[in-house]
Amino acid sequence: METTSRVGSQGAGAADGPAGSTDSALGGPGARRSVDGYLLASFPWYGLDEAYTGPRWLMQVGAAADGTVEHGSTGHGEEPTVRAERDPQADKQRFAVVVTVASRPVRRSADGTGVLEATSVSSAAWLAGSGLLSCTWPSQMERALRQDWLDQQTALAWELADHLDEPAWSTLSLPVDGVPTDFRYRESEYGWVLAGTAAAGEGGVHLGAYGRGMSAYGVGFSVIKDLAAYGS
Repeated sequence: METTSRVGSQGAGAADGPAGSTDSALGGPGARRSVDGYLLASFPWYGLDEAYTGPRWLMQVGAAADGTVEHGSTGHGEEPTVRAERDPQADKQRFAVVVTVASRPVRRSADGTGVLEATSVSSAAWLAGSGLLSCTWPSQMERALRQDWLDQQTALAWELADHLDEPAWSTLSLPVDGVPTDFRYRESEYGWVLAGTAAAGEGGVHLGAYGRGMSAYGVGFSVIKDLAAYGS
């Protein structure tokens, strides 16, 4: 499963593997971007549906080596900050992030000599799980140990995303454009993660989501008709 991208300062950059991922690539703190990258996508973007009336904000897009937009995230609620000693209120934050991943049956490798594994629900699950980790630090951990912790937990998220049928995940039915849709869902001490597939145009898209302080059981998803609702 090869899914993630490094995001440059203008909103989209070259493809990278999980070992090269950054907070920006995963939708973590400091990853807000302009609307420009979103407008380059050939697939529809998803967010929470109209039942959600709180703040909405853009995050970032991720692109392949040839500049093709592959995935991106939109935020809802309070923008998450890293949970650390300097921010004792971080545990009380309420947010949900929706990750949209283009359905790509075949993708060219960065050097153009081969193809990469197709995107899948697992792709969306890993991006969502890694995004949650990128804005969640254990509150009592030395800075020197934090990167080791993140590397370890990101590898675990990768493994979990590749085994969506195992007991660590349950099934949760949520509306997507008003249609009940099954998602794979799991909770942890850091928040919740879910992933599924939406049928939206040719090929459809895969959806991931993560959040904390907002119940996943009450959310619904829909195509974003106007990105202006998410600011810039």
